[in-house]
Amino acid sequence: MGMMIKIAHLYPDMLNLYGDRGNIIALTKRMELRGISTQVDKITMGKSFNADDYDILFIGGGQDFEQDVLLEDLKKGKDKEIKRAIEMGKVMLAICGGYQMLGKYYKTHDGKMLEYIGAIDFYTEGKDERMIGNFAYKTKEGIEVVGFENHSGRTYLGKGVEPLGKMIKGFGNNGEDGTEGVRYKNTFGTYSHGPVLPKNPQLADLLISLAVKNKYGSCTLAPLDDELEDKARAQVMKLYVK
Repeated sequence: MGMMIKIAHLYPDMLNLYGDRGNIIALTKRMELRGISTQVDKITMGKSFNADDYDILFIGGGQDFEQDVLLEDLKKGKDKEIKRAIEMGKVMLAICGGYQMLGKYYKTHDGKMLEYIGAIDFYTEGKDERMIGNFAYKTKEGIEVVGFENHSGRTYLGKGVEPLGKMIKGFGNNGEDGTEGVRYKNTFGTYSHGPVLPKNPQLADLLISLAVKNKYGSCTLAPLDDELEDKARAQVMKLYVK
């Protein structure tokens, strides 16, 4: 019997800013090319889910007013399942607003406090000025990730909390400390739109390998022909980053 990886796509109808759904497409395609079956379930508002049923969770980015609306739905049980998934070491990718919601709170530029789910020790403060542009950062594995950021929130990681990467160019978490995103167990939070995984196949394969290893105990991914993806990344780095 072949391998099967199940993905929970949280709020796909509301959190799909800048084509973040492309991350799901990249994951499923790269698994299917290796003979790994996939199943993607859309977890929308009002729909519950059980973290035990999934190997990968994905939550995209949205506008601030959408995050406000979603908080009420999250607190009906999804928050507990997300926390449980993270602590179990399930693989999770969270983009921009989805990343922010994993933290403790978001303080808007006018002082309004939004209590988030507190799955990871960090917080975000909104400012009037947005941080916008192509950016790049390097993960601890040495993967150079390119993407596009557009956020007014400044995210500050708690003591000892590991960032996803160190900035090569751009603003990242807050434009001050040279960090981007968060890395906690097998959860990856980032401000990188684009979408990020089609632009960065090495990062996609890292998530896939972690999910397969979690479920089946070991993982050796067959290499894919990423010539076109690598050329596109190199061009982005040349034009906008280095």
